[in-house]
Amino acid sequence: MRYLRPTQSEMGVVDKAALEEIKLIKRFIYKTYDTTCLVENDEEPPRELNQEAVDYALMIARMLNMNIVDELYTMRKIVIDGSNTSGFQRTGLVATGGYLDSKAGRVGVDMLCLEEEAAQKVEDKGDSVIYSLDRLGIPLVEIGTAPDIVSPAHAREVAEQIGMILRSTGRVKRGLGTIRQDVNISIAEGARVEIKGVQELSLIETIVEREVTRQEALVEIKKELNELNASISDRIVDVTSVFANTTSKVILKALKGGVVYAVNLPGFAGFAGKEIQPGRRLGTEFSDRAKKSGVGGIFHTDELPNYGITEDEVKALRFSVAAQDKDCVVMVADTKEKAQGAMEAVIIRAKDALSIVPEETRRALPDGNSAYMRPLPGAARMYPETDVPPVVITEERINNIKLPELIGERKERYVQQFNLNEELANQIAKSGNFVLFDKIMQQIPQANATIVVRTLETILNELEKEGILVNKITEEHLMQLFKLQTEGKIPNEAIGNVLKTIASKPELTVDKTIQSLGIGGVGTGELEIAIDKLIESRMDFIKEKGLNSVGPLMGVIMKDFRGKVSGEEVSRILKEKISKKIG
Repeated sequence: MRYLRPTQSEMGVVDKAALEEIKLIKRFIYKTYDTTCLVENDEEPPRELNQEAVDYALMIARMLNMNIVDELYTMRKIVIDGSNTSGFQRTGLVATGGYLDSKAGRVGVDMLCLEEEAAQKVEDKGDSVIYSLDRLGIPLVEIGTAPDIVSPAHAREVAEQIGMILRSTGRVKRGLGTIRQDVNISIAEGARVEIKGVQELSLIETIVEREVTRQEALVEIKKELNELNASISDRIVDVTSVFANTTSKVILKALKGGVVYAVNLPGFAGFAGKEIQPGRRLGTEFSDRAKKSGVGGIFHTDELPNYGITEDEVKALRFSVAAQDKDCVVMVADTKEKAQGAMEAVIIRAKDALSIVPEETRRALPDGNSAYMRPLPGAARMYPETDVPPVVITEERINNIKLPELIGERKERYVQQFNLNEELANQIAKSGNFVLFDKIMQQIPQANATIVVRTLETILNELEKEGILVNKITEEHLMQLFKLQTEGKIPNEAIGNVLKTIASKPELTVDKTIQSLGIGGVGTGELEIAIDKLIESRMDFIKEKGLNSVGPLMGVIMKDFRGKVSGEEVSRILKEKISKKIG
């Protein structure tokens, strides 16, 4: 457990984003595990940089056509939201000045940094936050593009391309959240806003479109407020007495040891309730700022009476702050300290509404909207890391890094070389199993590539969902499986059953497994006898349907022989025998 506070940069300045975080003093609690070390606990100095991580950062830099630095210096980036036990995140600039080509033209890549992953937030209790240290310190790369992206669709295309390049290395984790986009957006008369934590590619276009909508709405609100000569009062009024006899449960709960503070916003009537994004209003912006002081939210007269607050109480509230009909009153109910901080934050945001679209960092919401987090950080959040020595990057080291095949190129190779369809080729090209797939096809050239892909990407996944321990199935097991399958000893339908058995008894060879399951033990003679009997008993049906009877009859045979003979073999014999019968 610990408390964090901001420190000055090497220039003697405290970063404004860090100052925002300490408005509400929080206690940070950390969950540790048997894999957590003293560095992650911030109880001993860090070791030198992970050289494998440096090499992969250099690889990505080369794939993005970047200029790599001669020496990699580690810096400390002040982060006091609790996600780093030390109060800062270590980061090092690896490369600058790169580019990638897109449909809308070349997009610059300004920088690539090697960083350490932050701790994962488990629970936020208001005055305390619980983090898990199992993720802290994992190497990550941060890539920043130049302001060359021209549309929401272009933003998604560029993000997809960067993701493809990263996954082509074979060293990037897969799954939601492993590649996160921080989207910077600005418009004419607006401001640069950074939206953090966009985890789904499908959301990028919506995020951009809705931020443009928000900024356009704020610009229009600013113009309208100025036309009305709206102004801001800095006076915060204690209106607790107005609600002395209230029946509002929300107010009553807050008044247990708390107060009700209010501020009048002259000329703002109707503006706090104006929608700036679907389901979000200017009043929501006020509320987001107020919440940084620890309050649950605010009330404003554009939405009152409501929440159990009566018309008479609203009139008394307006009278207490000397509000006119054209004014909006904002109020909050909480402890004295939190209420004071909340009202001060609302006043600052209301002043911004008259003059600027504020530059800020916002967090992405699941519906494509965004909410305020903190001011945009500046250079004051960075200072040198004195415990980690610099790493010299030689020309030889850069040249020794072998660039991987891009996923797109790999997919095309699979289509051409193994005659896979586009869907399967794309699936295995993007999968972490592509190395194993290549190895199988190299060692067993006659293997059916389609069956190999479906086994690796579908059958194994389905078994895992059933709770089968597929990690017990070794590469050697799979090699044996496909060799025997190619030799006709394992029907396609039996592959799942064979793998399920091996997972429960990994000491068995595939040969022993198919023997124990009775797979491949059925001779053609036994199968033909069963088919002859079925044909004799269903002759009326066969005469009526002709060769169209093959499908239904095949289902009957497979009930007894599934996993023992291939469906292709059953179909072939049925067609031959039925053709002879019907002439």
